[in-house]
Amino acid sequence: MKCPKCQFDNREGVKFCEKCGTSIELVCAKCGAKIPLDRQFCGECGHDLSRPEEAAPIDYNQPQSYTPKFLAEKILTTRSSIEGERKLVTVLFADVANYMSMSEKLDPEEVHQIMDGCFKILMGEIHKYEGTINQFTGDGVMALFGAPVAHEDHAQRACHAALSIQKAVGEYEQKIKKDHGLDFKMRVGLNSGPVIVGAIGDDLRMDYTAVGDTTNLASRMEGMAGSGAVMVSTDTYKMARDFFVFESVGKVPIKGKEKPQWLLQPPKRIQVRN
Repeated sequence: MKCPKCQFDNREGVKFCEKCGTSIELVCAKCGAKIPLDRQFCGECGHDLSRPEEAAPIDYNQPQSYTPKFLAEKILTTRSSIEGERKLVTVLFADVANYMSMSEKLDPEEVHQIMDGCFKILMGEIHKYEGTINQFTGDGVMALFGAPVAHEDHAQRACHAALSIQKAVGEYEQKIKKDHGLDFKMRVGLNSGPVIVGAIGDDLRMDYTAVGDTTNLASRMEGMAGSGAVMVSTDTYKMARDFFVFESVGKVPIKGKEKPQWLLQPPKRIQVRN
């Protein structure tokens, strides 16, 4: 299967390009079927892939409002097998680096419009890799990869999503600079660790209990990332190092940890090492 970005001829059945990491599948928004990128119609349900979906108001407090149909169905059909289970996941935190400065310079309505566009980018990139958004904050999101939709390659998916977010936000920033004369950059942090999955409701709300500092360390990674950067913990690095080139920023003392942690950032994707 040929990659639409770098034209590398991949093995049949792979989901991401083995040379550049680009996703080489689409997901039908109507039925959730996996589709090669060069198709115009879904082979399962006949849905026109070129037709934009009807926009509906998004309630960021209601997961069923912003979770795509294919992902919602997957969550609901598999929830009984994951509720109460201890799962290894990768947690992603992302926020706008200069949110306070932007809020001081622009009207609330303008800030809301900018953040609405930002949230749509975050949702698109996170859902593309089958992550689920657990919480929207005023200036960012917290998402999980590996639960409630189980994936053994959750760390790899989270890294792909993080880099895709930074690329898409970089393009979005050009519009904001043109319209408002402001920089717009995000910080993204990742950490991998165990959680205990609680109840998953019909409204897609999921309760979970973090084991140890799974969530807190991801938040700290975000706080330590530079503008436009992705920062990952050592645990995430160990799970994704065969798929990315990581750049160490050294040992850093972190509140709540007895020993300093190695912090790393993945600057680019590389071909999978076999």
